[in-house]
Amino acid sequence: MAWDDQQPPWGKKKGPQTPEELIALLLGKLKEFFDGGSGGGEKGGTGSGGRPGPDIPGAGLFGRLGRLGLIIAIFFLGSILYSAFYTIAPGEQGVVLRFGKYVKTTTPGLNFKLPLMDEVIKVDVENVRKEEFGFRTKTPGQRTEFEKTGYGAESLMLTSDRNVIDLEWIIQYKVQDPVFFAFKIKDVKQAVRDSSEVALRRIVGNMTFDYVLSNREMLAAATQREVQESLDRYQAGVKIVTVQFQDVNPPEHVKPSFNEVNEADQDMKRLVNEAEEAYNREVPKARGDAKRILEEAQGYAVERVNLAKGEASRFLAILKEYKGGQDVTRRRMYLETMQEVLPKVTEIYVVDGDKGGILPFLDVRGGRKAAPTAAP
Repeated sequence: MAWDDQQPPWGKKKGPQTPEELIALLLGKLKEFFDGGSGGGEKGGTGSGGRPGPDIPGAGLFGRLGRLGLIIAIFFLGSILYSAFYTIAPGEQGVVLRFGKYVKTTTPGLNFKLPLMDEVIKVDVENVRKEEFGFRTKTPGQRTEFEKTGYGAESLMLTSDRNVIDLEWIIQYKVQDPVFFAFKIKDVKQAVRDSSEVALRRIVGNMTFDYVLSNREMLAAATQREVQESLDRYQAGVKIVTVQFQDVNPPEHVKPSFNEVNEADQDMKRLVNEAEEAYNREVPKARGDAKRILEEAQGYAVERVNLAKGEASRFLAILKEYKGGQDVTRRRMYLETMQEVLPKVTEIYVVDGDKGGILPFLDVRGGRKAAPTAAP
């Protein structure tokens, strides 16, 4: 059988199934090539009838070069086919570029791209990224340890009343647009830090020290809103999840004085509250008493006026009757007066001017006859 009719040894075996097997096969063939190969050596092949054929100079070398080229071609083709498929993990998105130009965005799973033309940039869109200001997390966990040394310049801010405040905070964000995130801004992390610091310093600079201490929630909401607007203008492709303040305090070297001021302020508020309590208790009571006395005086005045008017009316009526009949009116007045006075008298004494003694009298109320009293 001629040398050209012989099949190469690798043609009798099953082809490589994985890139690792392909590389191993390539290394084996390279080793055979440099070791001299097997079938068709330098002595040439066998002719018909089993007799050795004539030696052909260079035939073995060209055969080995041909086999090497075939191996390289197979390896190159396998690499191309293998690179045409890629996998996007859950929580990621793939940005596909064709010759450097954006083509599409792929979702998690197995995807296809054009070999040697397309490039895929994988972007994590589910992971929440975090930036810390004024401190750094040293050991996360249940007992988290923080490192604050060297980060004071990030947290010291000036308020509108010219006080310095130490404000430590965290900003969390996630990728919203992977294309903008990958290409619009070179360093998105630094852009988030700069925008957050600029926004918070501007907001704090327009507030007083006490207002910042007592309105953390409003300050965090305003900062989140302003940072998001700034990053949207830059087309950063991220969404601010939350802004959370860790600690809001005066600087360390003024804390003792600040605590004294707070204590004095609390004492002042306590005294004011006590004074307001006494005011609310005594003033309404005094107002009620004054109103009661005033109403009693007004009632008494109305009563006296009405009584005086009644007496005056009665006197005028009597005067009119008196002018019509003086004797009758005088006697009637006398009798009415005696009728009103006598029921109130307990004892009646009758004195006889001639005898100079007290006469016996009749007890009008009880009907008992008084004992006579001898004249002196």
